[in-house]
Amino acid sequence: MKILAVSDEAIDRLYNTQVKETYPDVQMLFGCGDLEYAYLEFLVTVFNVPLFYVPGNHDPQYDNHRARTRAEGGTNLDGQVTMANGLSIAGLGGSIRYRPSGPNQYTQLEMYLRVYRLLPKILLHTLMNRRRLDVLITHSPPFGIHDDTDPAHQGLRALNIILQVVKPRFMLHGHTIFYKHNINSHITEYYQTQVVNIYPYRLMDIEPGS
Repeated sequence: MKILAVSDEAIDRLYNTQVKETYPDVQMLFGCGDLEYAYLEFLVTVFNVPLFYVPGNHDPQYDNHRARTRAEGGTNLDGQVTMANGLSIAGLGGSIRYRPSGPNQYTQLEMYLRVYRLLPKILLHTLMNRRRLDVLITHSPPFGIHDDTDPAHQGLRALNIILQVVKPRFMLHGHTIFYKHNINSHITEYYQTQVVNIYPYRLMDIEPGS
């Protein structure tokens, strides 16, 4: 199945009416945060396929009753797990907290608490479907993988716990560009998971696991 994953930066190559002709086989969209919701809505309208996304640290706080805090036509998967087109998918948005009261920003401890709320949902989902999670969508990278040492781009340690316990086949994230020690390392294997930095977009073939 052809997946188009996007994050952090709207790309002219995608933000045009010919994009479906350029990528005619896209069957699902993943958003890894920090994108204008108008951009996500454009993509879901043009491709007319399911969109699942999580918020980034530059996105507004999600409120289902307020306009422009969500991408119309898509599903905010933050803290949730679902099945779509044969793929089992979970999501966890946000980044490390680097300023007071920033939306979708969490201390390491706060993210541990969010992970502990999500883990039972994933484990129940995998038990019911008798297969491991296919894709975990996040905004932030895990700690020590594709992250950096500056306050805004440190990885979240709690995400490492998910990978160690759940072992999803793929983890897709944004938030960090390739520079310093993470250059040319946009795909890293961690335990049994392929951790992929999709910033600003990446086309992937992901078939449902067994």
